[in-house]
Amino acid sequence: MSKMDGSSRKEEEDSTFTNISLVDDTDHSSRILHRKSKSFLPKMMSADMDAVDAENQVELEEKTRLINQVLELQHTLEDLSARVDAVKEENLKLKSENQVLGQYIENLMSASSVFQTTDTKSKRK
Repeated sequence: MSKMDGSSRKEEEDSTFTNISLVDDTDHSSRILHRKSKSFLPKMMSADMDAVDAENQVELEEKTRLINQVLELQHTLEDLSARVDAVKEENLKLKSENQVLGQYIENLMSASSVFQTTDTKSKRK
């Protein structure tokens, strides 16, 4: 294993092929050459990472759009709720005013002789 010092490992990692020994390092006939996929991986990983980054960007934009839409809907709901409360208050005021006016009209009618009830049976006799 004397060939596996720091400098030879670096050279081995940088080469296109990697020697993997099946027996002792001194026996060169039993070495198998394996194509290194490390040099190919960064290119694939870079393309994959670009695709993943693009997908993540699209997802992030979609999430941002949805969050903004939810916030807008929340504000709209708050506005509608405030409007409903205002309409309820106005309705209560109008009901109260109608009761006062109704009572006032009743009092006027009872005080006026024009609106007095007449007993038709007693007048006919």
